[in-house]
Amino acid sequence: MKALGCIFFLIFSLVFLFLRLSYAVTDTEARFIAGRQLLHLREGEDLPDDLEFHVDTNLTFPNPRLRRAYIALHTWKEAIFSDPYNVTSNWEGADVCSYKGVFCAPALDDPSIDVVAGIDLNHADIAGYLPPEIGLLTDLALLHINSNRFCGIVPKSFNKLELLFELDLSNNRFVGPFPTVVISIPALKYLDLRYNDFEGPLPSELFDKDLDAIFLNNNRFHFHIPENMGNSPASIVVLANNKLAGASPAASARWPRP
Repeated sequence: MKALGCIFFLIFSLVFLFLRLSYAVTDTEARFIAGRQLLHLREGEDLPDDLEFHVDTNLTFPNPRLRRAYIALHTWKEAIFSDPYNVTSNWEGADVCSYKGVFCAPALDDPSIDVVAGIDLNHADIAGYLPPEIGLLTDLALLHINSNRFCGIVPKSFNKLELLFELDLSNNRFVGPFPTVVISIPALKYLDLRYNDFEGPLPSELFDKDLDAIFLNNNRFHFHIPENMGNSPASIVVLANNKLAGASPAASARWPRP
């Protein structure tokens, strides 16, 4: 019986390992997904203001903002290469507020209409990229997509998300330099980019922005700590497991060592 138990445990372990590996994104697959995103970005990296009027959905929506949300979400769904838990399987039809992971609320400037105010796809194991059409979600206050397999870069169209308060892109496969577009998001308070493949220096403007939390650990950033780091009003700044050098006197005064 012990032998049979050991054999069963070994088989179970191998199957479990195979399933885990089957959902992992290899470097080749990540490059392929990023390449597909770059092809798309070359066509519309700077999202045209009139894009929505060139899309014929043949559907009726309660208001124009939900129509824009439909365009953004369906373009995003087309940019998904793997959705093992079928999280986006019900992303069909005009009722975008019923889509899994999508949350609607009354618009801040017009409470008589509903808009897409939040998207939470955390721990969905989705593989894909972020299309520039996400910039159509101008009422978005929360975007959480941590613990997935999103690859490529953060589109410049994020500068249209003027109400975005929380942005969590952690534990994915994003690449490229620090996405400076996030600095231009006026309402942003929570920024989480940890456990990705971002690289290069950090812009000093990041520490002058009115953020409550900054998580940048476990990337490939390589930089000297900016002199203005102590200017940040954030209650928490995590830079661990990057290639840091130097020390800022201002930062030392702001966060004294124990």
